[in-house]
Amino acid sequence: MSPEPIEFGEAMGGMMEPHLIRAALGFGIGFALGFAARRGRFCTLGALEDAVYGQDTRRLRAWALAIAVAMVGVHGLQLNGLELHRTLYASSQLELGPLVFGGLTFGFGMALVGNCAFGNLLRLGGGDLKALVALLVAAVSAVMAMRGLTAVVRVKAIDPFYVAIPGGRLQLLPDLLGVGPPASMILAVACAALLTGYALADEAFRKDRKLAAAAVVIGLCVTAGWWATGFAGFDAFGTERPLSLSFARPVGDTVLFAMLASGMQVDFGITSVLGVLMGAFIEARQAQRFRWEAPDDVGELRRHIVGAFLMGTGGITALGCTIGQGVTGIATLSIGSAIALASIALGGRVGLYYLVERQV
Repeated sequence: MSPEPIEFGEAMGGMMEPHLIRAALGFGIGFALGFAARRGRFCTLGALEDAVYGQDTRRLRAWALAIAVAMVGVHGLQLNGLELHRTLYASSQLELGPLVFGGLTFGFGMALVGNCAFGNLLRLGGGDLKALVALLVAAVSAVMAMRGLTAVVRVKAIDPFYVAIPGGRLQLLPDLLGVGPPASMILAVACAALLTGYALADEAFRKDRKLAAAAVVIGLCVTAGWWATGFAGFDAFGTERPLSLSFARPVGDTVLFAMLASGMQVDFGITSVLGVLMGAFIEARQAQRFRWEAPDDVGELRRHIVGAFLMGTGGITALGCTIGQGVTGIATLSIGSAIALASIALGGRVGLYYLVERQV
């Protein structure tokens, strides 16, 4: 059964089309996400680096808390009609090749750059021109992996490596277990409780209120994204499937839109990218931390270019990034998202070894 859309367009005199509702909400959600993440120093690579080299797991625990909040939120929406079975994360085949290869590639590139696509939006909002270079290269790389030269390699050499799930079941854990939405909610709450317990078990994390608050806001933003595309901006006559926050493809789409606006329709993904950038900028200005930064030397610029290219290619191949698979996807209890996140983490760890322990 399809969810009944909330008729914001009708309430506003029929002036707003569904895609404009999604776009407006995408900007607002992205703004809140960018502001909160920058204020709380929420960072994927930073979490991994802190845990490996500093024995500091606070940012790792923040990640777990964000997932927990989003997990309860998205399954609550499913109880009210959100069609999770139509989402990107609910395929009946497990794309092992793309998920593993793409995740490893994205993670290694993330380490070279020093941040993921989302993190580079936060850095750019604070005036970091290295992040601008990384985002532009990642955007071009993402478009190439979607429909350009590297797309040919991806489709022929990587995409064929998948496993069809027996019985036509979906890769969502509840579907694999054969349970419906009510039981899915119970399963989601149980998983979220474990993640929350892990997050709050550390006294240092409990005392870091900014980071904990940022984690909660990020989880709520992911939930709001599902609501925005699955309910508020739902188009009964459209073909768009519900989605939420992700920054691999949307960064590429944003650059394409900047060049070909007349041939594209602005939607949730593009405006969420712009919203994150604006939210990070406002936070940096408010905290008096905005400052222009440039690469220190040619070597640093080279790492940003190579790493960003790997991130763009890997993000498209793995069907998402640290946010798209690592929070939004995991929250749906998708097995594929878990594989992608593990691959990204492993790729990031290898990248850190290459940069730090080999002292390159």
